[in-house]
Amino acid sequence: MEEEKPLPEYELAGIETIARGVCTVGGRLLLCRAKGGKSTYLPGGHIEFGETGREALEREMKEETGLETRAGAFLGVVENKFMQHGRPHAEINLVYELKLADESAEVSAKEDWIEFEWCAPGDIDAANILPEAFRALGSNPKARFEP
Repeated sequence: MEEEKPLPEYELAGIETIARGVCTVGGRLLLCRAKGGKSTYLPGGHIEFGETGREALEREMKEETGLETRAGAFLGVVENKFMQHGRPHAEINLVYELKLADESAEVSAKEDWIEFEWCAPGDIDAANILPEAFRALGSNPKARFEP
């Protein structure tokens, strides 16, 4: 029987603070998904103690893609609650514009559990983006988010 890995501290706390980026190139939106997953989400990751949201977003993108990025304007906050591992869980997503230093660079995952994809605005519903508040990007790629 395979031994279960312990949950990270941020999952044990029941609430996560995440920096997410809205990155558009050529009218398409960059999305991320866990390999084999049925839903997508905006790229980014957990804010570590002592980091700003912008710093966390740029660090996470470097770790996950190897690419240089710049976190731009703050677009708002998206709160989300859901069940995870059979327990109530919540996340606070700080959302920023995200620019690739080289827009012609291929965006591919450096971590083996995720993958990136580009999504046309009309396909955002089919991409099953979560939290659902991010579906507003399908009709307005410059959307702002308020809790």
